[in-house]
Amino acid sequence: MDLSLSSSQPQPQPETALIVESSTARFQADVLEASLTRPILVDFWAPWCGPCKQLTPALEKVITALKGKVGLVKVNVDENQALAGQMGVQSIPAVFGFVAGRAVDGFMGALPESEVARFAGKLIEMAAQAGVGGPSEAENQIAAALEAGQAALEAEDYERAYQIFATVLRHAPDSVDALVGVATAQARTGDRDGARQTLAMLPEGQAHAGADALARAMALEEEAEKLGDAGQLEQRVAADPGDHQARFDLAMIENARGDRLAAVQHLITIMKRDRDWQEDGARKKLLELFEAWGSKEPATLKGRRMLSSLLFR
Repeated sequence: MDLSLSSSQPQPQPETALIVESSTARFQADVLEASLTRPILVDFWAPWCGPCKQLTPALEKVITALKGKVGLVKVNVDENQALAGQMGVQSIPAVFGFVAGRAVDGFMGALPESEVARFAGKLIEMAAQAGVGGPSEAENQIAAALEAGQAALEAEDYERAYQIFATVLRHAPDSVDALVGVATAQARTGDRDGARQTLAMLPEGQAHAGADALARAMALEEEAEKLGDAGQLEQRVAADPGDHQARFDLAMIENARGDRLAAVQHLITIMKRDRDWQEDGARKKLLELFEAWGSKEPATLKGRRMLSSLLFR
């Protein structure tokens, strides 16, 4: 089917118009080119057609409700007989769905509004798969669920976060963000082995900042657990402020306790007293903590300011 037209044609309708009247001369701009950015319904009709008059309100109501996700182009067959012939229209109303410059589906006759809405929804899904018109409704729902899961993690509601991310995985098994969310919830409730097993399910070679940060955080927590009693370390630091190993170990324990700023302060103190201690070990550990906490964590932001002030004073 050849729908290519000459370049000497009228300008297309405004892209924001939901419903436009088109013609043979404008078909390329109004339909073929417009369907490159969003799906387009083309309604072939005539003023004398009774079923057309029944279908028109349903079409226009559905298109209006979709708020620009789908465009409607109306073509009067009496005035555009050649175009109707090219499209193979033998009876009206005839509706075609266009995505990415070609007809992908269609129907004939006056369908009820619910069926029209279903057809339009199917067209949106087809467009999304073709990379036209933005994410599908299912993808929007998954994105919203991921945001809710992240919010639950930040609120320390780990059980709810786990449930949300697990639900996403049932519907989108390939979601790396959901997989990392499940692992994070497991780690935060003490199930580090489960978290590692979950992270092991990531596709081989798949890089994910959240997964890397979680793995580092778990390693730091386990490192802190091997360091002994915090009270004894505090006594050693109080008795000898130059006991950098005790202060370093105390920083790791403070991080495991969740007092990130205290950990930063201990490591900064070591750097102030002896920058070369353990081959600049305090600074290296501080940078490792920043990566594990994430760039938006308040302790990271303040710690980086303190580090910059120390290095560049």
